[in-house]
Amino acid sequence: MPQPAPRNENRIGLLNGFAAYGMWGLVPLFWPLLKPAGAVEILAHRMIWSLVLVGLILLVVRRWAWAGELIRQPRKLALITLAATVITVNWGVYIWSVNAGHVVEASLGYFINPLVTIALGVLLLKERLRPVQWAAVGVGLAAVVVLTVGYGRLPWISLTLAFSFAAYGLVKKKVNIGGLESMAAETAVQFLPALAYLLWLGSRGQATFGTEGAGHAALLAATGVVTAVPLICFGAAAIRVPLSTLGLLQYLAPVFQFGLGVLYFHEAMPPERWAGFALVWLALSLLTWDALRTARRSARALRAAAAAAVAAATPVGPADPAALPEPGEAGAAGSRERTA
Repeated sequence: MPQPAPRNENRIGLLNGFAAYGMWGLVPLFWPLLKPAGAVEILAHRMIWSLVLVGLILLVVRRWAWAGELIRQPRKLALITLAATVITVNWGVYIWSVNAGHVVEASLGYFINPLVTIALGVLLLKERLRPVQWAAVGVGLAAVVVLTVGYGRLPWISLTLAFSFAAYGLVKKKVNIGGLESMAAETAVQFLPALAYLLWLGSRGQATFGTEGAGHAALLAATGVVTAVPLICFGAAAIRVPLSTLGLLQYLAPVFQFGLGVLYFHEAMPPERWAGFALVWLALSLLTWDALRTARRSARALRAAAAAAVAAATPVGPADPAALPEPGEAGAAGSRERTA
């Protein structure tokens, strides 16, 4: 017997969510394959090939109406440009950090990203936090202090990744256009600077595309696939699973990255670094618990409101038709009352 459609949709959404965050978590294995290309050259190719791939997808599905509407909205164009700038910083720092041997510190950036997002909500959107959220932010700040002592410097890679991605999310929320469309617009903004850089690099004889063999060139072109495919899976998940579930899935990526950094790349993890990460995980546990508790409360409130609405709409009357007096009985009772 076939499964109900909603259940199938939820399963498809979960699979896409696992695929998206799994690919983002395993991407540190890909960037070292692109050496001897430098981080900026890899970044430029990522911009160009992402636009090529997303443009082809939009061409196939014939979704171009949004482009004309976007061009006629200067405010949205400015926000798209800002989003493109912020994500350029995020991509560039991430690629450099992985190829420079800082995978663990990069993973920390995505662990603390939810805390930074909350902080930006308070500072910029004047959102009010619940006590548990305040506690989580406080524990997160303590983690940064511990990690600063452990590293002997501010964990600037983590903070840059966390703040740039949180700012990117904030801008995307204000732009409010689809994932593929948004990516096409952002990479269109990035395209000319990226192309100019690659041409300049080629003029100096320092470009690796075409000089390191066909395999290397194919890997550089594959940066578009590595960028676009997880985003497509994420879009498929976002419309099929609850936001609370998506929020839990997002921790898969930094967990995988952290595991790769420690187990595969063998990066050092002295005790003070473990202590800092433990505080971050405690903060995230508090946030997750609070989010799940709030979601359950909201669900109960919605069910209660729906039940009250149904009760209010139901006509009040005898539940059992047999309890109603027969017309003859009612008439006889009325006659007796009048006679009395």
